[in-house]
Amino acid sequence: MSSRAVEANCDGLVGPTHSYVGLSPGNIASQINAGEVSNPRAAVLEGLTKMRKLADWGVPQFVLPPHERPDLALLRAIGFAGTDGQVLEKAWKDVPALAAAACSASPMWAANAATVTPSADTADGRVHFTPANLLTNLHRSLEGPQTARALRRLFPDEARFAVHDPLSAQSHFADEGAANHVRLCADHGDPGVNLFVWGREAFEHWEGRYPARQTREAFEAIERRHGAARGVFARQGRAAIEGGAFHNDVVCVGTRECLLFHERAFEDGAAMQDGVRRAADGMFEPVFVEVSEADLPMDDLVKSYLFNSQLLVLPGEDRLLLLAPGETRDNPRAHAVAQGLASSDGPIGRVEYVDVRQSMRNGGGPACLRLRVVLTNAQLAATNPGQRFDAVLHERLNAWAERRYRDRLAPADLADPMLIVESREALDELATILDLGGDFYPFQRAA
Repeated sequence: MSSRAVEANCDGLVGPTHSYVGLSPGNIASQINAGEVSNPRAAVLEGLTKMRKLADWGVPQFVLPPHERPDLALLRAIGFAGTDGQVLEKAWKDVPALAAAACSASPMWAANAATVTPSADTADGRVHFTPANLLTNLHRSLEGPQTARALRRLFPDEARFAVHDPLSAQSHFADEGAANHVRLCADHGDPGVNLFVWGREAFEHWEGRYPARQTREAFEAIERRHGAARGVFARQGRAAIEGGAFHNDVVCVGTRECLLFHERAFEDGAAMQDGVRRAADGMFEPVFVEVSEADLPMDDLVKSYLFNSQLLVLPGEDRLLLLAPGETRDNPRAHAVAQGLASSDGPIGRVEYVDVRQSMRNGGGPACLRLRVVLTNAQLAATNPGQRFDAVLHERLNAWAERRYRDRLAPADLADPMLIVESREALDELATILDLGGDFYPFQRAA
């Protein structure tokens, strides 16, 4: 295969119900900020600004739409009846924790949308996607079917793309998507190494304080169904999980030949490196950049989200760019590490910072907001053009968000029946803007 391929970014658009209700055990930011007032309008505008940065740098950028929330189908399935407004009000009165889950805007974190294998690594030469079942947390387990629908709209050509259904929704195949997967290669279009990072085995008795969300068996199943070549399986560090690194992308990021990771990211870092080197033998020489606990303690790591940055290959630049959250710049230890990486002779040439504070307060940095998909020129041309981000779409989406989103949302406001109406009106208009069709959302199909 020709090496003429690019790594596109598909960013999740923040939904109208973006809020802080503390739904995610093990996600320290989510727990600390539970009960605070959010600003959905600021959140979506921050995400759009980040997308614009990448598009202006020449990186192909796409938009993944938010899901319909509140998820009234969940609430009706557990026995609530009446009009949509009555269902929401009754659920908040009787089972507020479940109602909160039904309102979550968590699909915005597209790194969890799916695991992706590019055509250079698959047996049939197609790009393969498996939407994550995300079953460890109720609010995220609602996402899989709609994510599959979204990916099929963005990648509709079945001759070039294969969008699978999520894995069976039970704990043996707990799957968190690309947040626990890294692909390394000499160049994006060349054959690469797929690093699958798992937290527990399916039949293992887990006794950790926080859940290990990804099973080895889930990634083995994805490797088989994708026909993925050169898979390397490494165990996520127990100390990282206990320290608040609920996904591997909180402690590790990689692209092309470079893997940047924290000392505690892997249970056996030496074995991981050996496995990657053997899988890459004859194709490229991996570059491992390890940050020590002494230089960046876990507490500062989780506060700063240095490793939840995006590592980008930019046109015309030989070295990589690290796009880090503003919290990395604001944390003295993390900032020193980031600047040290850029000033060394290593693979990272410079660091830029971006403000995604609304997302960060729920534990999602720049890398959480995007799904990476390696595409050839022909595959890029076969995507839905309505979702391709550029200056014109940026302007349209900015105006849409300014009109449609609230600038203040307390957890109690999620019980407001008007939020159903507002959200549906916003999403109905968005479906037209992104050319998703008139049957994309459940409420559209019901109508």
